[in-house]
Amino acid sequence: MSVVKKTTKKKLMVFSGRAHEAVAQEVVEGLGCELVPTSAYEFANSEVYVRYEESVRGSDAFVIQSHTAPINKWIMEHLIMVDALKRASAKRITVVLPFYGYARQDKKHRGREPISARLMADLFKTAGANRLIVVDLHADQIQGFFDGPVDHLMALPILADYVKEKYGDRALAVVSPDAGRIKVAERWSARLGGVPLAFIHKTRRTDRPNETVANRVVGDVHGRMCVLVDDMIDTGGTIVKAAEALMKEGAAGVVIAATHAIMSDPATERLKNSPATEVIVTNTLPIAEERMFSKLTVLSIAPLISRAIREVFEDGSVTSMFDGHA
Repeated sequence: MSVVKKTTKKKLMVFSGRAHEAVAQEVVEGLGCELVPTSAYEFANSEVYVRYEESVRGSDAFVIQSHTAPINKWIMEHLIMVDALKRASAKRITVVLPFYGYARQDKKHRGREPISARLMADLFKTAGANRLIVVDLHADQIQGFFDGPVDHLMALPILADYVKEKYGDRALAVVSPDAGRIKVAERWSARLGGVPLAFIHKTRRTDRPNETVANRVVGDVHGRMCVLVDDMIDTGGTIVKAAEALMKEGAAGVVIAATHAIMSDPATERLKNSPATEVIVTNTLPIAEERMFSKLTVLSIAPLISRAIREVFEDGSVTSMFDGHA
């Protein structure tokens, strides 16, 4: 009687969609491997086609795609990539989302509205995802929308260590752009050595996106270099108004730090003309050359994602990457 021997050796395979291949290439360089060759294109009616150029059977697959504009196209490509892996018998599929599309639609503000962030999680689960790796979700509760493990990475150590090295000799204050992100600001404060906290009290219009109608500084920022922290910059209106409010309250200067640089028009012009000394972001999203400006500093998120993928692949601890704070 012949005996079938089962191999238990795990096979790491990393895949990238076309939305932001540069960051995926950095990730695999950190892992010491290569992206799996993939054919992807659109048919004449804009339907997306994906096929992998080598066998993925039994692999531990990590599919990287950042949901940038045109966001619906890249989300659909991401879902199709996951479906292709499931049908090709990948053993485990981890969706890597440097930027999670529709994350701002995480709850109903008014009647008859969708909760699109939950729909996103359901779509990836249906497509065949076993696990998600995400970076700085707009709201922590989105982790609970996915029926499976979610590793929530934070760019805070990358951003805060840069700020500490460059501005650490100044009297600093950490400022949250709204009351809802105070917990994040507290983590920033701890990372910077316990500097004072402040926040901007604002009123947001529910009938118009990306628009606030009032800003008031709560906390003492006089004479301090204010580190204004947020998860994303879209059109830049909210963050620039907050910077202006801080300067009116006597701040010595403002540094803006955010993870996701969406940079929809007219963000570049607003930030260039803002009172901020520097705008610090990561490369979770691609930034077109025409949207770059002298005050903009882009830090790489790739080492963080590489390490998280390695921890997941080796059944290690992602939480340990953040000193127990995840």
